Amino acid sequence: MFSGKHILIIVENLPVPFDRRVWQEANTLMENGAKVSIICPKMKGYTKSYEVINGIEIYRHSLPLEAKGASGYLLEYSIALFWEFFLSLKIFFKKRFHVIQGCNPPDLIFIVALFFKIFGVKYVFDHHDINPELYIAKYNKKGFFYKFLLLTERLTFATANYSIATNESYKEIAIRRGKMPKEKVQVVRSGPKLDRLKLGSGNEKYKKGRTFLAGYVGVIGEQEGLDLLLESIKFITSVRNDVQFAIIGGGTDLEKIKQQATQMNLGDYVDFYGRVDDETMVDILNTADVCVNPDRPTEMNNLSTMNKIMEYMALKKPIVQFDLKEGRLSALEASLYADNTSIEDFANKIMWLLDNPEERKRMGDFGYNRVVNELSWNFESQKLINFYKNIFKL
Repeated sequence: MFSGKHILIIVENLPVPFDRRVWQEANTLMENGAKVSIICPKMKGYTKSYEVINGIEIYRHSLPLEAKGASGYLLEYSIALFWEFFLSLKIFFKKRFHVIQGCNPPDLIFIVALFFKIFGVKYVFDHHDINPELYIAKYNKKGFFYKFLLLTERLTFATANYSIATNESYKEIAIRRGKMPKEKVQVVRSGPKLDRLKLGSGNEKYKKGRTFLAGYVGVIGEQEGLDLLLESIKFITSVRNDVQFAIIGGGTDLEKIKQQATQMNLGDYVDFYGRVDDETMVDILNTADVCVNPDRPTEMNNLSTMNKIMEYMALKKPIVQFDLKEGRLSALEASLYADNTSIEDFANKIMWLLDNPEERKRMGDFGYNRVVNELSWNFESQKLINFYKNIFKL
């Protein structure tokens, strides 16, 4: 279908294939005849400068800093842009590409794309994060840097020939704030691949001898609300001692959250597994009776679709989360929705589900059927294919 077409995907904040959305997109394009190259950073477990996986060429560059503060981000992004431009030139001279698909954050990859547009290369903006809202979520203020992020977002959309949105809220931002024509914006959700998320019986060892297991998977950062989850766990353990908690994932706040758990005397109830392979993650979540999404109620989280919600649903897990717009639109009846920032309500909803197995099964079945029949990558990948057909006028 896309034979003879070469697509370069640039992603800065995560390595590939660890970035599941990007990896699914890349494989779908490759399976439909396109040549796909990817530029991404080196991170733990993904340190090869070059490798080919599934026929996809992956070029990784060093990113020695974990940015904190304005100067840290400026240095990180400058280093990333240098390598992205250098590697793009290397790839272009090796085999000319027709499209650059830039995956934010940050909203600076358009700088690389601008140069190649001179040679007729089209720029597709794959909109993963709304950075102005992310800035507010992290720093609880506006000001110069907020306005700067609005500017870079606007320049990104102005450079883009087409845009991919992860949900309808992001599409609305592309049209309203980015001034993109609506026919140039396509929603492609991060639907899970069901062959990766196999249903199973789990393993009782993760319960550590307790009756129930509650699971979390995702990034551990400031806006993910793990501190709120720990407060809810503290409330639960003051009432009962039959629930174990499994937290899967890494991030800038992992050590901070571990220390907080220790200070709250929750060490016996909470296990931190860090980043694990898919097999281990699925085994833990298959063991879980309930899964949680404690994302802090912010405008960023309100408008964003979280991959963990889809993964929980694909494994038939009932969910407890705060009442946020896109979280509710994704899960519908597969989740209970706690009053925003109320740790007591969040904890009570977890305990209610644990004490009501029939409702857990009903919610789990609802979520699973919704993923299988509406939201899995089988459906979303076709949207990506049709989107690229339009780009290549096929």
